[in-house]
Amino acid sequence: MSKNKYLLPFALVTSLFFLWAFLHNLNPILIPHLRKACQLNDTQSSLVDFPIYLAYCVIAIPAGLFMHKYGYKKGIIFGLILYALGALLFIPAASERSFPFFIFALFVSGSGAAFLETVANPYIANLGEPSRSEQRLNLAQSFNGLGAMVAPLVGAQFILSGIEHTPQELATMKASGQLDAYLQSEANTVKPPYLVIASVVVLVTIFFVFTKLPEIKEPDADAHGTKFSWKVFRFPHVKWAVFGEFFYVGSQVGLGSFFVKYCRFVASIPEREAGQKWFIAMAGFMIGRFLGTFIMGYVKPARLLTLYAVINVVLVSIGVLAKGHIAVYAIMVTPFFMSIMFPTIFALGIKDMGEETKMAASFLVMAIIGGAVAPLVMGAISDATGSIQMAYVVPLVCFVYILFFGIKGHKIANPKDRYEWDTV
Repeated sequence: MSKNKYLLPFALVTSLFFLWAFLHNLNPILIPHLRKACQLNDTQSSLVDFPIYLAYCVIAIPAGLFMHKYGYKKGIIFGLILYALGALLFIPAASERSFPFFIFALFVSGSGAAFLETVANPYIANLGEPSRSEQRLNLAQSFNGLGAMVAPLVGAQFILSGIEHTPQELATMKASGQLDAYLQSEANTVKPPYLVIASVVVLVTIFFVFTKLPEIKEPDADAHGTKFSWKVFRFPHVKWAVFGEFFYVGSQVGLGSFFVKYCRFVASIPEREAGQKWFIAMAGFMIGRFLGTFIMGYVKPARLLTLYAVINVVLVSIGVLAKGHIAVYAIMVTPFFMSIMFPTIFALGIKDMGEETKMAASFLVMAIIGGAVAPLVMGAISDATGSIQMAYVVPLVCFVYILFFGIKGHKIANPKDRYEWDTV
């Protein structure tokens, strides 16, 4: 297939990157919103992230098996159906003002996103010259950055009410019988945005149904066969990449999940203004993706990953130790340098994997469970210490690991060492 014939499938599949980014990056808005509407503490509100990333862990292997048997296109369509269904479930969840119902709806949408991500990342990585897989995946992930930028802006505008009552005011409302009506009005604000989301995803699904996508055959597919197994971990770079994605997603989700509360804690910034600041941060994330893709034409991906990890270690350290707007700005800048991390770790992790690319991709997507773990740890630290700023030590540790991966963990072992499991 010529390069020109790859343009349409590349563009179509790249559109999916926007969708799952939008889902993930509404969570920094949903967390303070549901904390208010459902009256949750920090540890409980951190569970908003949990079902999506749990879905990634649970669904990634079945998704890999599904696409191996039925192909990329059917995997995409099935993922889109689950995504839309989860969005629609937000409407009855809001009507019931049931936090467990919200959690279930997020799990269903997260399962759809897990399918999409398991399919789309290796599809894009293998859709062209192998030597440019990292650059190509970063270009596609740039539109993930667009979704990450748009989501907090939409959420801040249409979900957050901007009404923030003190505990004393809430107690007075409860005594006067007005509290339930107020909380229900807060819960109901999620209905219109999620109805629109579901409608858009249904339209995208219909478009994919009637569009022909080429099936990509990975290099050495016939040589390796079709059997999936845990043997992919005989490749050290796959193992370290799985940990790398675990820590990267943990850092990304952790930084965003509590950003609204972080801004209030360190600089007394109200929720809507904080939501708008996170939009600016995500704009930096998107710009970083496009710029990083360009820079990779001149700088090796692993070297750029290492440099960006060093910078983020410094920035998050400032965020943990400083006060006021300096601390807020330091955290706001980190997404720019996070921008190339996920696709670069992913592409380095599936490098030279042949037919086993699909299995390696499944494990890398499973590693996104880090996005569920990090906020829980951060919420527990915040509740225990009374300081959400102290909880930002968690993403700091995550970036230290990414620094290790950029320096050493990404390196592919010698062929003699790589295939030692084949005799087991």
